Amino acid sequence: MYLTIKETAEYLSLSEAYIEQLIREKKIPVIDDGQQYLINKEQFNSHLEQMEKYKELVEAILNEPIPEDPDVKDED
Repeated sequence: MYLTIKETAEYLSLSEAYIEQLIREKKIPVIDDGQQYLINKEQFNSHLEQMEKYKELVEAILNEPIPEDPDVKDED
C-alpha cells in the first residue's frame, strides 16, 4: 500500500515538512507518479515495531526498583 506525504506524516506522527526533508535527503524511497510522491507503507512496519520494543525496554528499566546497597554505612 502506498501513502502520500500527508498520509505518511499522519501515520508516523511527524510533520509533512520533515517527511519532505527526508525525501530530499533520499532517506525515504518514493515513487513519483507525476503529480505526487508515493511512499510504501510497509517499509515503516519494522521501524515502528522496533520503536515499540524500545519503549517497552525503557519503561521496564525506569520501573525497575533501585536495589539496596549492602555496603552503605549509616554515618550518623
